[in-house]
Amino acid sequence: MKAAWFESFGSARDVLLVGEQAEPQAAAGEVLVRLATSGVNPSDVKKRMGSAPNLLDQGPVIPHSDGAGVIEAVGEGVPAERVGERVWVYQAQHERRFGTAAQFVAVENRRAVNLPDNASFEVGACIGIPLMTAHRCVFADGPVDGQTVVVTGGAGRVGHYAVQWAAQAGAKVIATASSEADAAMCLDAGAASVVNHREDDWAAQVVTANAGSRVDRVIDVEFGVNLPSVLDMIRTSGAIVTYGSTVVTEPKLPFYQMMFMDLLLRLVIVYAMPESAKQAAIDDIGSALRENRLQHRVTHFVPLDEIVHAHELIEQGGFRGCVVVATAPVSN
Repeated sequence: MKAAWFESFGSARDVLLVGEQAEPQAAAGEVLVRLATSGVNPSDVKKRMGSAPNLLDQGPVIPHSDGAGVIEAVGEGVPAERVGERVWVYQAQHERRFGTAAQFVAVENRRAVNLPDNASFEVGACIGIPLMTAHRCVFADGPVDGQTVVVTGGAGRVGHYAVQWAAQAGAKVIATASSEADAAMCLDAGAASVVNHREDDWAAQVVTANAGSRVDRVIDVEFGVNLPSVLDMIRTSGAIVTYGSTVVTEPKLPFYQMMFMDLLLRLVIVYAMPESAKQAAIDDIGSALRENRLQHRVTHFVPLDEIVHAHELIEQGGFRGCVVVATAPVSN
């Protein structure tokens, strides 16, 4: 099969290879998926750069955890009726070497989830990390109906979905964005108002937008940078939920200030979510997809031969939406 892989850590241009690899087989409890698309996420780029030093100990790695396609074959213990089913795949390269940047992937049966006919394979490649992360951020600590939820970076890959999940669940959503275009995107996704997080008084603007009251929950993309402002806007016993801290990678916590506010601090990553949380996300995602209740944005769609470009896009940033690699021609 055609695939992309790396045998050493380094820049995309230096280490990513494209060529032929052996087609995998579905072992007991697994399905073999003929992939149409593969999603590229920041974690994939970080792994390629060496964030998991032991990753290459057993040999070359085919990157990417997310993707979508059609089940080609099933292993022992998996219902034969799954053959031919459209699916989205998640955690394909978590704690294993072979991910979705290939024409085929063999994964555990439960990691290949039904993709409704009205959802494209491009959308399917955006679900695993962006959409499941957003779901966990919004719902990990109970219903948000009637609450005020702040989503920083509301036009980003995860933020865009978080705005939608929270608004559709009955929350008043205040998003942050740094441009008029991004603000318009947040409003269109369901935000009640938007403030510019590049302005020094953005925390005060959030409180003003909430009729002078502090907010219940903050879903944050840049924890280390934003924490001082977040503490100025969140209520006592509120929840700070974060899935990223790229700029300040080792944040220092004002412990006593946070303790006397009785705050909940939750850090989210899909790989470590309890299986019950993953299943809750899967159930809600299935319903939302079937009912066409979510907006999706695939900003870049590139062929497998150009996977280097796909990785470089993630590293460069500056756009709002998902980067998807076309792995093989499979009919939507």
